[in-house]
Amino acid sequence: MFENHKINAAKTHSKLKSYKINPIIVKYLSKILEDDFTPIGIAKALYYPRILGTSINTSFGTRIQNMFVELGLAQGSLIKGMDIEFNDKIDNRKKWCQLKSGPNTINSEDVNPLLKKFTTVINLARTNAMNLNNSDLILGVLYGEQDQLSQHYQKIDKQFPVIIGKHFWHRLTGFPEFYDKLVSNLDEMISNLDTEDFFKKGYIALAKEIEASDLFDFE
Repeated sequence: MFENHKINAAKTHSKLKSYKINPIIVKYLSKILEDDFTPIGIAKALYYPRILGTSINTSFGTRIQNMFVELGLAQGSLIKGMDIEFNDKIDNRKKWCQLKSGPNTINSEDVNPLLKKFTTVINLARTNAMNLNNSDLILGVLYGEQDQLSQHYQKIDKQFPVIIGKHFWHRLTGFPEFYDKLVSNLDEMISNLDTEDFFKKGYIALAKEIEASDLFDFE
């Protein structure tokens, strides 16, 4: 995941053509970041949210899903709206699961569509005489604690279980301390990463391209 993040930072996110620019907003953000309207300020305003936000979070969720399948912990789901299927190591029932990264990763507009998807699966199962109930359809949240779940997740949890963090990983793997050990090992790995200053190189390259373009008048 880290290597892909570096590659995308250099090949995609450091290129001006990959951005749709609101000239007023980026001028304002440049002023906040650099106390001036400069190419480097514009570059940071564009580059920071792309690299530190949706780019890495989207990659994280996809990589984790693929890892579950590759390790044989789950299978990719054939049911529309579900990401994986796995045998719950606690209640020994099959679970159909949609994965989410963290406890605040949905908004109010996501709630009803998610409930509709889950209800559709339940109705389909009943039509096909499948042994499936509401507790077998879950939202699996990869990190966080139960008391950190947003009100949107809490609303879904009233109808379909939202299993978060340590409890989710326990159900998936069968090991109650798996999540804690995973986080600990990842922390150690991240501490030893050689970033090669790719982050700074990316926004400097973008700033040079901005300065050479005719999009802004910096005089």
